[in-house]
Amino acid sequence: MALPADSHVHSQWSWDARLGDMEATCERALDLGLPAVVFTEHLDFSHWWVEESDLVGVEHLRKYVGEDGELAPPMLDLTGYISAVHRCRILFPGLHILTGVEFGDPHRNADEAEALLETVALDRVLGSLHTLQDGDRLYEPPGLFRRKPAPEVMRDYLAEASRLIQESDVFDVFAHIDYAVRYWPRDADPFEPRDFEEPFRRALRLLAGSGRALEVNTRVPLAPTILDWWREEGGAALSFGSDAHDPSVLARGLAEAAELAEEHGFRPGAEPGDLWVRTP
Repeated sequence: MALPADSHVHSQWSWDARLGDMEATCERALDLGLPAVVFTEHLDFSHWWVEESDLVGVEHLRKYVGEDGELAPPMLDLTGYISAVHRCRILFPGLHILTGVEFGDPHRNADEAEALLETVALDRVLGSLHTLQDGDRLYEPPGLFRRKPAPEVMRDYLAEASRLIQESDVFDVFAHIDYAVRYWPRDADPFEPRDFEEPFRRALRLLAGSGRALEVNTRVPLAPTILDWWREEGGAALSFGSDAHDPSVLARGLAEAAELAEEHGFRPGAEPGDLWVRTP
């Protein structure tokens, strides 16, 4: 089976991608036979709080953390990023290279998000939920799992995902709906999507009703049950993304994800970078 486009990829233009390298990623994409790659660099307006344990293995992020533990991501240099994409299009004419961003929590920063998108034309915009409110602060899932039982965090995450989908229309694809599962506590009962069927279905129903696409993010394999619900709730399009922050993991799991999507009745679009669409 031919690989689908990798439509969730980070390079050196993403603030957390220490090993990101756009040119090396393009070279690897050609070696792997990818039809297209979409560089969806991080665009974050939110600040959130972290603890020392959150920085284990990602010590390069410490420079963005203040003395009080607040992590403040730098703003994406859109001009430099777009110039780098144009350079890669010249260097790699045999690869379809698309522009994009991954908007973190766009519903919390609607005015800034809309104003920025009016300044540049992008091929793909992902909407992502990375943080949840706890008290007067925002935390990513690792911090939330320290404060609340795992099932409560998951339900809160999916409820906020529904709110994001309802309140923000700046994105084309909702990324990693199972984001919190990446950090599922080892001492909790194993994650079982059916335990959260109702909130999953609500978010999927809202997304499908808006005419937008669901991402199959392969950093953690998406449970087939969630694709069942996506189709049953009227979802008509899929995107695939490795969420690579390093060229070496580009396209990880994409072959298996594409096979799963075909089993659920989705097929490639007409152009290399197109979304996959549902067949009758």
